[in-house]
Amino acid sequence: QVQLVESGGGLVQTGGSLRLSCVASGSIDDINVMGWYRQAPGKQRELVATIASGGGTNYRDSVKGRFTISRDNAKNTVYLQIHSLKPEDTAVYYCNAEVRPRGWGAGFFNHWGQGTQVTVSS
Repeated sequence: QVQLVESGGGLVQTGGSLRLSCVASGSIDDINVMGWYRQAPGKQRELVATIASGGGTNYRDSVKGRFTISRDNAKNTVYLQIHSLKPEDTAVYYCNAEVRPRGWGAGFFNHWGQGTQVTVSS
């Protein structure tokens, strides 16, 4: 069983900063891409940023220059450093990871965390 647990969300003012963390635990053999998605009320879940096991990153245009994704492979952890928060960043932020469970062969499976709320006040 694999679990992803996010932390670090909260209520901040416009222009503030937050650091989200997500730890993957359980019977893990390897993790490929890790990422952050978000879902605002009434909207579809959208990609925020991803990071490959080798460190390559990808961001949605609206967060480039403000958000930084990083990971610690030894700790099975992915981070999202957020600066210059805007009210439109308000959403539940979800962690995602492509995990190869131990003893399950060569396949990677998609896992999601339960989400952490980020609220930006104007």
